[in-house]
Amino acid sequence: MSFPIQRLRRLRQSQSFRDLVCESNLSVKGLIQPLFVVPGQGIRKEMPSLADNYHLSVDNLIEEAKHIRDLGVPAVLLFGIPESKDEAASSAYASNGIVQQAVRALKKHVPELLVITDVCLCEYTPHGHCGVIRDGYLVNDASLELLIRTTLSHAEAGSDMVAPAAMLDGQIRGMREALDENGFINLPIMAYAAKYASKLYDPFFKEGTQTKLSFGDKRTHQMDVRNSNEAMREIALDVEEGADIIMVKPALFYLDIVCRAKQEFEMPLAVYNVSGEYVMIDAAAKAGRLDRDAVMMEALSCLRRAGANLIITYYAKRAAALLSKAQTLTVTAAQ
Repeated sequence: MSFPIQRLRRLRQSQSFRDLVCESNLSVKGLIQPLFVVPGQGIRKEMPSLADNYHLSVDNLIEEAKHIRDLGVPAVLLFGIPESKDEAASSAYASNGIVQQAVRALKKHVPELLVITDVCLCEYTPHGHCGVIRDGYLVNDASLELLIRTTLSHAEAGSDMVAPAAMLDGQIRGMREALDENGFINLPIMAYAAKYASKLYDPFFKEGTQTKLSFGDKRTHQMDVRNSNEAMREIALDVEEGADIIMVKPALFYLDIVCRAKQEFEMPLAVYNVSGEYVMIDAAAKAGRLDRDAVMMEALSCLRRAGANLIITYYAKRAAALLSKAQTLTVTAAQ
C-alpha cells in the first residue's frame, strides 16, 4: 500500500510540536476587560447574566482594577452608569461625571493599567439612543457636538485612549480635530468602525449599562447584519478620518468581517466579544452542555486566528488566569 510523503499529523503528535508550529498565539497582553462604574460607595454588585462582572463604585473599581493588573491584563474599557439622565446627555461630558471620576481614580491608584473610555451617549439619555432625537430620528451633526464634548472631558480626566461607539458619520474626524486642537495630539482613538445592529448586545444594555430604548432601534446608524462590503467602507472612512485602531463588533458571529478587515487594512484590529456571546457560553456551561474554559479559550483563540490583535471580552480575567497557569506549568515541565 502506497502512502503519501506528506503526513500532516507528524507535527500534531504532541503538545510541544503543536506549540512549535502554531500560526497564532493567544496572549494576555492582547486582552481588554470591560468595567462598569456606578455612583456611590461600597458597591460591588454582580450582574446576573454576566457572571464575574460587576457594577462597581469607584472605591471598588480601584480594587478590581488592581486585580486585573495583577493578572497581567494590560487594559480596561470603562463604561459609566450615571446618577441622572437628560435629553442633552449632560452627565456624559460633566467634568465630575461618573466616568471622569473613575478615570482620575484609576490613573492615580493603578497607573500601570491602560484606561480606555467608551464614548457614547445612550447610557446618558432617557430614551436610550446615542444622541439628539428630533421627530423620532437620531440627528447626526447635533449629536456629534455632544460626542466631541464627551471625548474632550475624558481626555481632560486622563483617559489613555477613547473608543467612540455611536457609529455616527464623521465622528472620528470631529474627535480627532478637537483632540488635536486642545493639545491631546498623542491620545489614540479606537474606533467602533464596523459595529452591527445586533441583538447580541441585549445583556449589556439590560444589565451592564441599564439602558432601555423608549422607541425604535439603532438600525439607522449601526450596520445591517447582512452586509460585508459596507463594513469595509465604514472602516476605510474611520481610517481616513484618523482612527488609530479599528474594531469589529460583535466578534464570534463576524469572523468573516474580522478576517477581511485585517487583510484589507493591515492595521491594529480590535474585536468586542460581546455580552450575548459571553452569555451563550456561560449558560451552556451552567447547563452542563459545554466545558466553559475549553470553549472560552477556543473562541478567543479563533478571534486571534482571524486577525484580532486586541480582544475586548468579559472573559479577560478568567482567560488571563488560565494563560498564566498554562505558562507556569510549561516552565515547571521544562525545568
